[in-house]
Amino acid sequence: MSDDAIRLATRGSDLALRQAGEVKAELEAHHHDVELVEVETTGDRVTDALVQDLGKTGAFVRALDEEVLEGNVDAAVHSMKDVPTDVPDGLVVAAVPRRENPGDVLVTPAGTPLEDLPAGSVVGTASLRRGAQVRAHRPDLEVEPIRGNVDTRVEKLLAPGLQAEHERRTEAEKERQSADARQQKRGDYGDEDAVERAVENLEDGGGDGGGEGQTESEPGNRQNAEFERPVEEWFASLSPLEQSAMERDVDTEYDAVVLARVGLERTGLIRHVPTEDLPTDTHVPAPGQGALAVTAREGSDAAADLRDALEHVRSRVETTAERVVLEGLGGGCIAPIGVYAVVQGPVVRTDVQVFSRDGTEQVGETRELAAENYASEASAFAADLRERGAADLVERARRD
Repeated sequence: MSDDAIRLATRGSDLALRQAGEVKAELEAHHHDVELVEVETTGDRVTDALVQDLGKTGAFVRALDEEVLEGNVDAAVHSMKDVPTDVPDGLVVAAVPRRENPGDVLVTPAGTPLEDLPAGSVVGTASLRRGAQVRAHRPDLEVEPIRGNVDTRVEKLLAPGLQAEHERRTEAEKERQSADARQQKRGDYGDEDAVERAVENLEDGGGDGGGEGQTESEPGNRQNAEFERPVEEWFASLSPLEQSAMERDVDTEYDAVVLARVGLERTGLIRHVPTEDLPTDTHVPAPGQGALAVTAREGSDAAADLRDALEHVRSRVETTAERVVLEGLGGGCIAPIGVYAVVQGPVVRTDVQVFSRDGTEQVGETRELAAENYASEASAFAADLRERGAADLVERARRD
């Protein structure tokens, strides 16, 4: 790596490294040398805590930005939704690359939609906002916290079903081995007819004539044929994600989890689990979700290079409108708040939801902000919502 390479700080999680890798590739396409520097953050060290329990916003951001301000690196790559609205003096969000899909998805083992989940089903989420939205839409569901990175949360969802399947297959294999041993014993005494009958009985589904009349294509025989595969062969046929899930201890059995679609896409997990896209009008995303923020020292050469190579104006406008509303509401990560802005010609259409933590109360509105004054109008929008009760919901969430 050359001496004038841009040094990019990143967290060491799989998702963070993939995000930083996207930025690195784009910079290299603009003829910059780039070096990734992994930095451990407070959020990484407190692995058992949910974001809202870490005591302050920026748990995944501050350590990286300190490296930037101290001159140890030139820039840092963050998920925009993790970046506090109070950026430290001397630091700027130098570039906002093109935003990816900001929406949330429901993940279930069998692809069951949210509307079809049975009453009492357990939905896992690490987000106050997602939990409140699920409770508001389906108050008959149970919402439980779920910790860990994206892959960890998916593994926790899949683990109980896979482990139960492994147990069924193991028991079936033991029964088959016992039957083989009995047949062998009969064979030792020369009872060839008994052996033949036992084999026919197994092929027909076992039991006292229970498989009589079934053909090889019927469900009972298909299941028996599938269970005749050795357990090791079945395990080897699983995806790496499923194999990892098999080894995970799970305290809570989840029927579904809600995650950001972009996280599943960037980690490649979107291809391996059934998902349902949740509508952004009822499940308004977090401010900045789907976008990256690349921070640098104000006025530095790196800041100029990053802006020239990475900046996507529409994504900057949309995420800025969202963050101005969030700042005006004063929610940070301690209140269930969704803000989603979309540039539509001369206006920035902005959806806002502010919930109580249990999802039973909501203050929200959709407003079109004039594009030429979107920041000031976003601030006024937040002030109106505060007067209509949003401030009370945020303060209550803060006390909780």
